[in-house]
Amino acid sequence: MFLGIDVGTFESKGVLVDRDGTVVAAARRRHGIDTPAPGWVEQDPEDAWWGDVCEIARDLVRQSPAAERIAAVAVSAIGPCVVATDVDLRPLRPAILYGIDTRATAQIERLTAALGEDEIVRRSGNTLTSQSAGPKIAWLKDEEPGVWQRARWFMTSQSWLVAKLTGEVVIDHATAGYFHPLYDLSAGAWDVSGCEDFVDAARLPRIAWTTETAGAVTAAAATITGIPEGTPVIVGTTDSPAEAVGSGVVSDGELMAMYGSSGYFIRVGDRPRPQDGLWSAPFVFEGTYVLASGTSTAGTATRWLADLLGLADEQDELTFSRLIDLAHQSQAGARGVLALPHFAGERTPFQDPTSRGVLIGLGLEHTRADVARAVLEGVGHSIAAAILALCAGEAAVSRVVAIGGATQNPIIMGTVSTVTGLEQQVTDSPGAAYGNAFLAALGVGAVERPDEVRGWVREKERVRPDDGTRALLIADHSNFAALYRAVAPLQHERAR
Repeated sequence: MFLGIDVGTFESKGVLVDRDGTVVAAARRRHGIDTPAPGWVEQDPEDAWWGDVCEIARDLVRQSPAAERIAAVAVSAIGPCVVATDVDLRPLRPAILYGIDTRATAQIERLTAALGEDEIVRRSGNTLTSQSAGPKIAWLKDEEPGVWQRARWFMTSQSWLVAKLTGEVVIDHATAGYFHPLYDLSAGAWDVSGCEDFVDAARLPRIAWTTETAGAVTAAAATITGIPEGTPVIVGTTDSPAEAVGSGVVSDGELMAMYGSSGYFIRVGDRPRPQDGLWSAPFVFEGTYVLASGTSTAGTATRWLADLLGLADEQDELTFSRLIDLAHQSQAGARGVLALPHFAGERTPFQDPTSRGVLIGLGLEHTRADVARAVLEGVGHSIAAAILALCAGEAAVSRVVAIGGATQNPIIMGTVSTVTGLEQQVTDSPGAAYGNAFLAALGVGAVERPDEVRGWVREKERVRPDDGTRALLIADHSNFAALYRAVAPLQHERAR
């Protein structure tokens, strides 16, 4: 048996999987985010992360009589986050989340000026954005020097969870690659030169590959999680690479589209291919790399919309069913209403934390259905823009696999396929937790090759471009980009 747990932005999931990829037991737990100031997005690691892992592990062990045969454990989580802890792994403040937290704008500007953009790209394969962990460590030094001074470790989410399970402080290359400008992409090692004023390598985790063994479950962790003491725990990774593995995306040219609370998109390659505005990093297997893009909102925008329109129910399925039914009362193009769904800024391709949501074209003739359709199509346009940015480079995309909750939204999915011209294969994979279970199996030799995961994953449906709405939605997509360019100067001015 292989145990995989994934801690997401709003929900954590876990699975117990056998050698053939059959899910024997599953569990989940919801949690929230904290937004204590504009641009800040935080979580309590003890409650939202460790609490989830412990509860889910206990639940899985209770469910399965074969739980004592757990051969390995893998944990993934949202990232890259910044968790400052003391020597005993106690968090000194709430965790600073990934690219949706935009607090470190001043530090990004300062580091870019000090190091030079060319040097940052040469070293890390990326420019500095809100997705970069390095500037957030610098923010701690500037804004919370007491926390910074007491911090023994600057970790990310899954590295802290692995440390809680094993006592070993380690991070995988795929996640370290987002600690720009502190990771040298070509060397595969920390390089803090020019950044010594706010960090030194001794306060960063040891780097290893995802499927290497980090350590074993300690007696203390076994008591609270129910996982047998001594069970191997692999190094693990962030949620998106684990999602890619869980969807069967492991080979050169394959693209994983993750439709979650935010959107994240990974194209696997055989070498680094840095590209302006995108993120280049190692993948989970040695000798593989990714080029990635992302949106700040996806499922969060639809949840906001459902709340705004009075459609929310305690059951998520009913909430989103009501929203989709309402949006279907409108038509493709939302009768001329166009939405920019940048409710929390935007990542790829704009990399603009100050951008905010906009609706244009509203008239007295428009209805709630038109607004609902416009926002859902707007989410589709934002995802299409991020995917098209990945397709603009030299490497071809041979296959697109879609995964995540928002794949159940036909308006978002249809907009993406129609605008990009790409067919999407939707899988029935349980997601990142499932990918973790496979990575755990690979880590202890129960499976031999990464591509064996394709025997675990089953296709649910295919979403193809719609020729009937293609001309309309492509024109809307052009207007979508023009809308951002038109309002960006005003948004920047209002953000000052």
